[in-house]
Amino acid sequence: MLFLPPLQTATLLKRYKRFLVDLRHSDGHEFTVHCANTGKMTGCAEPGVMAYYSTSDNAKRKYAHSLELSSNQAGDLICVNTAVANKVAIEAIEKGVIDELQGYTELLSEVKYGDENSRIDILLRDANKPDCYIEVKSVTLLEKTAKAISPMHKPCEGKNTCGNLWQ
Repeated sequence: MLFLPPLQTATLLKRYKRFLVDLRHSDGHEFTVHCANTGKMTGCAEPGVMAYYSTSDNAKRKYAHSLELSSNQAGDLICVNTAVANKVAIEAIEKGVIDELQGYTELLSEVKYGDENSRIDILLRDANKPDCYIEVKSVTLLEKTAKAISPMHKPCEGKNTCGNLWQ
């Protein structure tokens, strides 16, 4: 995914109060950025890793910068801004990266469905195919085995979404 304007980099110092991250520029300047991810981000926000952040020109924001990506100790990039995951998935579908999701004529996002008024992240439609419901999850939990998993790894946490999809 291409970020416009390009992301800036700094060293992650610490994450605290769930929404705040302190960073240090290569020139030594320390500052605080907003972190939209409310999860634990185990292994994804360790002190000393490279952080990638965006800057907003909205003067009403308390913090002008937002954490978008981080790296783990192995240097792998991790998308920590949960709002970006859907954009990455949509871009991949539109660019034909995922073969199984090609051939649909309509792509809709955040569509209500089911008896409980759930929302699906992406709905693909075509007159000649069954609807394709896509739920996108961020992977921001790194196990000690270096296996990345979704924080929603407990089956009961996604039961409303799954229940509606099975109907």
